[in-house]
Amino acid sequence: MRLLARPHQFPVRLTAGAFLLNSGLTIAASAGESAPHIHGMASTAYPFLKDMDPEEFTRWLARGQIAVGAALLIPLVPSLLAGAALTAFAGGLVGLYLRTPGLRQEGSLRPTQEGIPIAKDIWLLGMGAGLVAEELARDRAGCGKLRKRPRPRRSGSVK
Repeated sequence: MRLLARPHQFPVRLTAGAFLLNSGLTIAASAGESAPHIHGMASTAYPFLKDMDPEEFTRWLARGQIAVGAALLIPLVPSLLAGAALTAFAGGLVGLYLRTPGLRQEGSLRPTQEGIPIAKDIWLLGMGAGLVAEELARDRAGCGKLRKRPRPRRSGSVK
């Protein structure tokens, strides 16, 4: 696994990372006020969350967003790891979009006006999956491994 992000990955990592970090910090700052709404929406899509305290859930959500955002922004975090975290987090958000009534038009994947802010998370899922796919493909092809170069042969004999 490569230890540094590749320069061409920086735009994806910076945009997704900054977005998630900002979102996590915003949620953390307003956790008390928005907790019932955020928890209610999440527990509608994921019923196993109903028993969790709304403020505790919101704190964990904010921490998760901050952690994923920071992982994407720090180039020392391998892209496979940062991409996998982004894919998992965004997958949960897309699941929220697909499972919450009123966010999609009836019988369609197209968002309603209320669903547009959540539907945009599909871009985050694509970014994460792209980072993971690139890293897995490079590792499979052997491109990410360090190889020793053969020593050049000297002409003639050494005395």
